[in-house]
Amino acid sequence: MRREFSAGGVLVRLEEGRWEFAAIRPGGRPAGLWALPKGQIQEGETGEDAALREVTEETGMAGRSLGKLGDIRYWFNWKGERIFKIVAFFLIEYETGDIGVIDEEFRHEVADVQWLPLAEAPDLLAYKGEREMAELAVARLAAHDS
Repeated sequence: MRREFSAGGVLVRLEEGRWEFAAIRPGGRPAGLWALPKGQIQEGETGEDAALREVTEETGMAGRSLGKLGDIRYWFNWKGERIFKIVAFFLIEYETGDIGVIDEEFRHEVADVQWLPLAEAPDLLAYKGEREMAELAVARLAAHDS
């Protein structure tokens, strides 16, 4: 059984007193399907480094890590092989960059990028594990704000 390790981020910013998060629509997916930026951890990278890199590659923006939110674990089949995957997610606060300004080499991976209300993330994100990570981000930021 093959194992894969990836990392991703919930990139957030405070806009007019409300938290927003950067959601991507992966290339080839229908309009309205929102996900979080994520990708494989490269050799020599930490999960946190990979999350920061993937967020930049897939959104055009960079930020600083506010720490790990948690892991998503799941199985999938690829060309007849069963693969166990772990994706580590980090809370990342926006610092710089322009939404959707993505290097050409990553353009095929992302069809759209939008800032969306973080409070609505559990209803907007397509995948259960990512919805859970967004809920953890909401709770972490609520504790941070109080």
